[in-house]
Amino acid sequence: MSRTLFPLFADLHDRPVLLVGGGEIAERKAQLLLDAGARLSVGAPTLTATLQAWCSAGRIAHLPGPFQPGWMSGQRLVIAATDDVAVNRQVAAAAEAHNVFVNVVDSVELSSFQVPATVHRTPLVIAISSGGAAPMLARRVRERLEASLEQSLGPLARLLEGFRSRIRERFPTLSRRRRFYEEILGGEVPRLVEQARVTDAGQVLSDALEAADTIASGVGSVTLVGAGPGNPELLTLAALRALNTADVILFDRLVSPGVLAMARRDAEMIDVGKQGGGLHVPQERTHELLLEHARNGSHVVRLKGGDPFVFGRGGEEIEFLRAHGVPYRVIPGITAALACAAYAGIPLTHRDQAQSLRLLTAHCKIRFSDEEWTALAAGRQTLAIYMGVRELPTLREQLLTHGMPPDTSFALVENGSLPQQRTICGVLSELPELAARHAVQSPALLILGPTAANAQRLHWYGASPLAR
Repeated sequence: MSRTLFPLFADLHDRPVLLVGGGEIAERKAQLLLDAGARLSVGAPTLTATLQAWCSAGRIAHLPGPFQPGWMSGQRLVIAATDDVAVNRQVAAAAEAHNVFVNVVDSVELSSFQVPATVHRTPLVIAISSGGAAPMLARRVRERLEASLEQSLGPLARLLEGFRSRIRERFPTLSRRRRFYEEILGGEVPRLVEQARVTDAGQVLSDALEAADTIASGVGSVTLVGAGPGNPELLTLAALRALNTADVILFDRLVSPGVLAMARRDAEMIDVGKQGGGLHVPQERTHELLLEHARNGSHVVRLKGGDPFVFGRGGEEIEFLRAHGVPYRVIPGITAALACAAYAGIPLTHRDQAQSLRLLTAHCKIRFSDEEWTALAAGRQTLAIYMGVRELPTLREQLLTHGMPPDTSFALVENGSLPQQRTICGVLSELPELAARHAVQSPALLILGPTAANAQRLHWYGASPLAR
């Protein structure tokens, strides 16, 4: 079984590395190690012509004969690339005994590190690993990246390297440097490098550095970002860019770990989640945190499950920010009603079944007038009800009392769009009982109306819907 690996780029320059094996596979590994500047020893009875030529030229040292555990002494890294399983096992055991990381080619079980598939835009290097689970998939991803990443990224990285000390001196704090880099990388410099005008790009960068009195200074800003229903693939491109430029991220309970993993690694993460009936961060405290970090000059991302303006208190937060003079912007997200319905195969509107859609919340208590309940119980519409798991008995009672037919279809979609998604289908008269029977838990969205029946026929994602 594959394991979660810790990604690491090793500096092997002038450090001793042992390669066991003298065939074609070992030759390919030797080339990679030499490119990395390793002081390479190759242990094998015989060498390929290329390895022998490298040995004669002094590029590698040859340790002749069968493998000897003593070869491990002083090595920083070991690769076993023989076609003899027994020898590979000996190498792995000796490396473990000497506390040296070892890679055995094509053997995840014997390896303590993996050699990833790589994309080189030197000095920019991108590594892809499946943890040994699916090497061909990793190579497939590498091919896609090779096709999509411009070759000019290498020269651009070298240009920025030359300015690094000046930029650090000019902007001593990380948040100010980050905003300067965002300005540069979103401007003319990358385009000039792509056009092979590196000197011009350097001049533009230098001019920007000298004129950067206002760049990366002053008050920070807040971006309200809709995180969608939890599936990272449903993030918008704008949301992804915001997560990768944030200094501070305030996130809600319904923001999934997969979405948080898309954010920049060094951003400060603050959980301001709320949960009905449980511990939560008061909204006033969230406001205080937004103001505090923005006034410190940070780019703050307020990350909300679904969409900030659909039962997300986004309106309250931008009112507060505006009142305190904090710049803000809003990036919408896919709200739960849209995502749960789509992933359950339920059209929220249908010209033959439902011509309108109502988005409701059952959070806390449902306080509608008789007229409002009667309107909700009317036909030819779809009700999408958020945060309603604890209020299902009240919902059924009120809707039946005000005229909704007891055989009105419903679908409860739990963890919509996520791998653990479940859909429970039935009719209104049995709604609370079916939910209890299948132990439905929040987050779950209730869809009521004629279109909900489509889930049993048109579902396409995850397990088949559950019913009686």
